[in-house]
Amino acid sequence: MSDSPRTFDVATLRAEFPLLSRQVHGKPLIYFDNANTAQKPQPVIDAVDDYYRAHNANVSRSVHLLAEEATALYEAARTEAAALLAVRESELVLTSGTTMALNLVAASFGPLKIGAGDVILLSGMEHHANIVPWQLLAARVGARIQVAPVTEDGVLDLAALDRLLTSPVKLLGLAHVSNVLGTINPVAEICAMARARGIYTVIDGSQAVPHLPVDVGALGCDFYAWTGHKLFGPTGTGVLWGRAELLAAMPPFIGGGEMIDTVDFERSVYAPPPRRFEAGTPNIAGFIGLAAAIRWFRGQDLAGWRAHEDALGARLRAGLDAIAGLRLLGDAPDRVPVYSFVIEGAHAHDLAMLLDTDGIAIRSGQHCAHPLLKRYGVPAAARASLAAYNTAAEVDHFLDALERQRRLLTA
Repeated sequence: MSDSPRTFDVATLRAEFPLLSRQVHGKPLIYFDNANTAQKPQPVIDAVDDYYRAHNANVSRSVHLLAEEATALYEAARTEAAALLAVRESELVLTSGTTMALNLVAASFGPLKIGAGDVILLSGMEHHANIVPWQLLAARVGARIQVAPVTEDGVLDLAALDRLLTSPVKLLGLAHVSNVLGTINPVAEICAMARARGIYTVIDGSQAVPHLPVDVGALGCDFYAWTGHKLFGPTGTGVLWGRAELLAAMPPFIGGGEMIDTVDFERSVYAPPPRRFEAGTPNIAGFIGLAAAIRWFRGQDLAGWRAHEDALGARLRAGLDAIAGLRLLGDAPDRVPVYSFVIEGAHAHDLAMLLDTDGIAIRSGQHCAHPLLKRYGVPAAARASLAAYNTAAEVDHFLDALERQRRLLTA
């Protein structure tokens, strides 16, 4: 990372993303599906290409030069992620993404601390990846799931959460940022509430890391997971941070090569964390790309980056408010530029398909958050999610196209 991050300039930033210059249906691409996956800058593409062209070998096994080079490039992902989160490398498990990370915690840590009659508390705005693993655990050990409610404004009801944090609760699962509402939860405050009552905390940081500075120590959680492809890295990459003493007590989640110290047919001795949880050949090229993505991201003017995102979000919100029949899901004052909405008389999928003909990519559907959409009483929603490489002109074009398609669908 450069010691002097460059001054933020959206035109310069956009030039680093080859796909942003693409035409879709004969129109310039406007990519507003960043909460789903972000586009990749040239340094990430180059890093993956260079690995396959010049360093391709398996990692942590052979002693020849290619293997040593590949291992060093792969382990750089752990080094970069540790710097990004302000944690120790020995506390970082490299996973295929947030889903795998949360399943790892549920399957390995969960049975150590959660048993029959215990409660797992989740917020009402969780992604399925922070719901289903806990349901599987609850069914396995005889525990129960409880849900902390979300207000109409899309804010976690902290008073209700405080009442629910009682002795039967052993673990709290919480999104740092909602992938549907854009809401930023006060994670440090909530983790302090839980910690005072002996409750473990597992935070899904997938939507937070691309938008917010994340200091895991300051948050005070026990586990923090995030996924690489939303931070401009390759798919199939992710990171799980866990407290060292908790990781040390956890049994392996998947068995195989590289997660052991010794093996015989009677018993095996497992490697210490994080290797204990990294069985098999990993997504080497992906993590080399993730290392490049984090290095590139940390080299940006992140203060300027976030100011630009905030301004874009405010512009988008003002425009959405002006569209007749549009209902925004949630209205949290502390948020990232992710906006989900419905328009009376227009199905979300129809909106998304028509906008695609204008070269505009958004998400439509249930956003892997069925319970949250049920809470708002809608079967599906459209979602526009912005990144720093988006522009005010793109926001304006999107709003014009959305109004035009609304009139077509509701005529």
